[in-house]
Amino acid sequence: MTKLFTDNRLVKYLRESKQELEKVSWPTKQQTQRYAIIVVIFCLGLAVYFGVLDWALNLGLRALINLTA
Repeated sequence: MTKLFTDNRLVKYLRESKQELEKVSWPTKQQTQRYAIIVVIFCLGLAVYFGVLDWALNLGLRALINLTA
């Protein structure tokens, strides 16, 4: 029964994954918060950019429609 667990590929994979995760240098809480804030600000900036772009293109399209009407 013990040999079944030591030869199992899934168990071997899980053990190796655990060993690799122990080698990872995880960010501190402060770094994680800083990166999260940067991501939120970047996303808000993109939302504003695409909102303004959509608004401007909508105005242009309405102007073109009014020209043909």
